[in-house]
Amino acid sequence: MSEMMNVAVMTEAKKMEWVQREVPVPTEGELLIKLEYVGVCGSDLHFYENGRLGNWVPDGPLVLGHEPGGIVAEVGPGVTGFQKGDRVAIEPGVPCGTCEMCKKGLYNLCPDMSFMAIPKERDGVFSDYCVHPANMCYRLPDNVDTMEGALIEPLAVGFHAAEVAGAKIGQSAVVLGCGCIGLVTIMVLKARGVNEIYAVDVIDKRLDKAKEVGATRVFQAKEENIEEFVKLLPGKGVDLVFETAGAEFTTRQSAKLIRNGGRVVLVGMCAEPEIVVDIGSLSAKEGDLKTIFRYRNLYPTAIKAVSEGIIPLKSIVSHVFDFKDVIEGVAYNVENKSDVIKAVIKY
Repeated sequence: MSEMMNVAVMTEAKKMEWVQREVPVPTEGELLIKLEYVGVCGSDLHFYENGRLGNWVPDGPLVLGHEPGGIVAEVGPGVTGFQKGDRVAIEPGVPCGTCEMCKKGLYNLCPDMSFMAIPKERDGVFSDYCVHPANMCYRLPDNVDTMEGALIEPLAVGFHAAEVAGAKIGQSAVVLGCGCIGLVTIMVLKARGVNEIYAVDVIDKRLDKAKEVGATRVFQAKEENIEEFVKLLPGKGVDLVFETAGAEFTTRQSAKLIRNGGRVVLVGMCAEPEIVVDIGSLSAKEGDLKTIFRYRNLYPTAIKAVSEGIIPLKSIVSHVFDFKDVIEGVAYNVENKSDVIKAVIKY
């Protein structure tokens, strides 16, 4: 008789339930991984709360969760470089490896990407175990635990955003939204030498954390006008704006905050696929509008930054839910947005 495992499945918007499935068996090139921590991402919450994320709409049950860290439980045939008991971070997307984008190293843009917790691609990891290609798993140094391993996924988003922006010493930046992605973006900007960082949010708890991890000044958007503030800066704006909230209001606002020749990077993904962007303000400043889609080739860099103490990654975690409480934990995230900065599920 096959060993069984518990899996939390989203059956429709705002509804999850427990099912039992067989523990998967690793095939050629795969690892079986016992999950230890999985982060709760904003995209998980979009799916749960709205029943969709951008153009992705589930047409059946979907397992959420794509920020995993765990321990190798079994090594599949043909795998080298791993052994049972290794602690790993898991990059959740599996590209085809043969298309034009993959050959260029732009594998995050692979048209045949199979990404965790995306409809018709790959189930997520709100489960006891998962199997995953070994070439998308990364051994963790002794001083990096599996909670940090799980958080490498959002950190890689922050690294990719900063790279696409070309962030460098001497620049100024506004980060709109101080949830998990906003906070890791702030930490990466600091690591790249950007020391003038203004963080904006409507939740005081997140603003306090933004200040803690490196923001020069924080703005409570309900009380202070960031648009008026940046007009007082040299150049009447900042070099870089990172929209990390995935909200239409902040997306429209972003172009108003850059100086002439500045750059906007849209990092957050809105629940709805079509929103209004202020092209008029952007064009008048000959501003540069960039988007990012996940990340590529950045897990080793992100792991090294955490190992060397450059990025205090665990400092952003505000809530830890046991796996047995994952259904209640996801609901709590949605219903208590002012309280949760970053939640992780502990196995």
